Amino acid sequence: MSGDFGGIVRVTPREVLRPGSAEEVAAALRGANGAVVPRGCAHSTHGQAQTDGGVLLDMRGLCAVHEVTPDRVTVDAGATWREVLEATLPHGRTPPVLTDYLDVTVGGTLSAGGVGGDSHRHGVQADHVLSLEVATPQGEVVTCSPGRRRDLFDAVRGGLGRHGVIVRASLRLVPAPERVRVHKLLYATAGALLDALRRVPADHVQGQAKLDPAWRYELTATVYGPGPGIEGAAEVVEMPYGRFADRMRPDVEELIRLGEWARPHPWGIVFLPARHAAAVIEATLAETTAADIGLSGVILISRLSVLGVPALPVPPDPVMLAMLRTASPGAAGPDAMLEANRRLLERARAVGGTRYPIDAVPQESR
Repeated sequence: MSGDFGGIVRVTPREVLRPGSAEEVAAALRGANGAVVPRGCAHSTHGQAQTDGGVLLDMRGLCAVHEVTPDRVTVDAGATWREVLEATLPHGRTPPVLTDYLDVTVGGTLSAGGVGGDSHRHGVQADHVLSLEVATPQGEVVTCSPGRRRDLFDAVRGGLGRHGVIVRASLRLVPAPERVRVHKLLYATAGALLDALRRVPADHVQGQAKLDPAWRYELTATVYGPGPGIEGAAEVVEMPYGRFADRMRPDVEELIRLGEWARPHPWGIVFLPARHAAAVIEATLAETTAADIGLSGVILISRLSVLGVPALPVPPDPVMLAMLRTASPGAAGPDAMLEANRRLLERARAVGGTRYPIDAVPQESR
């Protein structure tokens, strides 16, 4: 089990364990001699879910959905968001924030933060945790929540596994809409897109920058349920909520067929203070060509609020710029893309920005 989605770092663990219970995770930590790294679906991009000579915990064996009630669902940390949604949608419920790609684990995204198109209103996925079971570095299984062991609760959400391994989570649920309407809106500048991200009345919003042939900006604004449409939309599509939540599946299947899903993915992702975001975005894109992104690369731009995850460092009024690069044939190589990510991170830090640590940057830049 070496490698991850990034396809850049590949190291070999000394041992791979597949725990079947929280107690087995705790025992692995208690008996460890060296690094112990949890791994879900390994969707990190620069070795974050790997260990060189340490113990790798394959968490996918802990994937049960235990209980669904109107306001919460309790799941094992190795369950994917697809598995969570398959359990909650029959009850008409959904988590408030979902990742764009559902085949990543609950424990993994809660340990990173978990950003989605609903984050402009509802924060990150880690904002909607009601309680956690955590295996601590001392080998104990501890329950924590906002009212119980708050120090541990705040340390592990967004803490990248440094303070314990999440083994089970109780997550907030909200009513799921039956249908949604997806609107496409077009803008000429980054500033206009950022303004639209703030003011367009939609439940789920996400911006993209596209090279066609110059850089242009597109906003996907999704309204849940009935209500007025969004003025100025170039395109409107209505679909069931479940299909919308799983909208990436056809694209992923096509990328797998083309071999692009298996290419290296040196992703650069930063959080920028909103007042500097347009300048950083435009400066970054000015030095970016199609070869710097790759055939299936995507540039995402979104706003988010972080309501209460102290371990996730973000600037005030954050904007996320995600350069989701793919080292396709004929594109820039992984080393050149890593160097571009380093420059992006330097530019972000110069204006008070931070990195989203599932990204791919040289070790010395972290």
